[in-house]
Amino acid sequence: MKKVLILGLLVALLSSCANYNTGELVGVQGRKAYIEPDPYGMLFIPTGSFTMGPSDQDIAWTQNALARTVSIDAFWMDETEITNNEYRQFVYWVRDSIMRKGLAAAGIQDFQHIDENDQPVILPSGEPRINWDTPLDLISKDREGNMKTIVYGDPLSGDPGLDLYYTGEDQLSPRGKELKVENLIYNYYWVDFQQAAKHGNRMKLEYNTGDPEPTVTYGGQVVRPDGTREDVEGRSSFVNKDWVMVYPDTLCWIADFTYSYNEPMATMYFWHPSYDNYPVVGVSWKQANAFCSWRTSYLNDALFKSDLPLVQDYRLPMEAEWEFAARGNLEHSMYPWGGVYLRNKIGCFVANFKPLRGNYVDDGALATERVATFSANEYGLYDMAGNVAEWTISAYDPSAYVFSATLNPDYKYNAKPNDPPVMKRKVIRGGSWKDVARYLQVSVRDYEYQDTAKSYIGFRCVRSYLGTN
Repeated sequence: MKKVLILGLLVALLSSCANYNTGELVGVQGRKAYIEPDPYGMLFIPTGSFTMGPSDQDIAWTQNALARTVSIDAFWMDETEITNNEYRQFVYWVRDSIMRKGLAAAGIQDFQHIDENDQPVILPSGEPRINWDTPLDLISKDREGNMKTIVYGDPLSGDPGLDLYYTGEDQLSPRGKELKVENLIYNYYWVDFQQAAKHGNRMKLEYNTGDPEPTVTYGGQVVRPDGTREDVEGRSSFVNKDWVMVYPDTLCWIADFTYSYNEPMATMYFWHPSYDNYPVVGVSWKQANAFCSWRTSYLNDALFKSDLPLVQDYRLPMEAEWEFAARGNLEHSMYPWGGVYLRNKIGCFVANFKPLRGNYVDDGALATERVATFSANEYGLYDMAGNVAEWTISAYDPSAYVFSATLNPDYKYNAKPNDPPVMKRKVIRGGSWKDVARYLQVSVRDYEYQDTAKSYIGFRCVRSYLGTN
């Protein structure tokens, strides 16, 4: 009995010591260790340094890239380019969110957030708070008590879809279910850290004569995406709101080629199931950024509900990140697969590009091809050369390699609507199904304008790795 009592006293003493303030620097206790899980559909690209730029002659004499050694932090990258079906999830989410907002505003309580008094919750804007958990295909009873299915937003069920579907003369399909793409607008917020980091825009303590304590003040001005200027009044001054139409420009298949019959691709490529696993095209740089913003919110909303830590933002890759990943840890290689040859041992082309003058099909594809049709590079990434060229987050400047840093080099410029076209150029990489072999080289740079959409440009996302590896 005495031994049991002594043991109990020792346990109590040890447990009390855990909460005892010893005055030593021990850090904040009780924080859980976190190991980042592998994101679905993404591959890990480790920290490393490499020689960025051409390792051979600049045959075209572009003089827009210099060979230099740079270092890149670890990140995650999509295994393949974003496909039509993956991008369609974004389009449908925007469609459904507009429906829910309209149905809630129309007074349908199934889509309103109800409080404990069975009353809809009204936001400061005067709009009802939306219930996002109610499915759009509800099963309910009609007036006679019979069960029926209500599909909100379906034009064939008598609901015009809250102006989300074409009607009347604009309805070209006999099935009557064509999305009104001009109303599929996604608005989102993003923080301009570049302007927030400027010395004149940071918060500071200001000592005023006669005041017993200093006050925190801001200074400087912030430039909005539309080009207007505002005084910095707090952290919210660096939050920008942007809008973008999310539906791909399907007419790019016709606009990109003069005197060429591409109507089947314009009418079928994005929506038909046969092209679900093909890379999405007709997406501008601004649309690709909006997709990354939505993807971040979509995942973090799910993690927040599960009480799990939030993750870094999805984004387009920096130009240096893209080249580092495309090389696949093969230093000085000309192509993602290494070496200088475009055919394998049995004479087949190893990427989707334009192999011969006027001959698009010797590589096995006339235009785009299903993602992951050709072999991956050493990091496991598919189609880093050919199929479609890919947007990067970097602005294009022929001298960017001269003035950008060697640590995570990046050059950004948020072009305003009234900026000249030369300021709206963004770097694209990798070459496409319509390009000759030169553009497949990992070091070759090209550009396109941020507000244009092409039938040969797609994108893939990256996400910064939490920690160093």
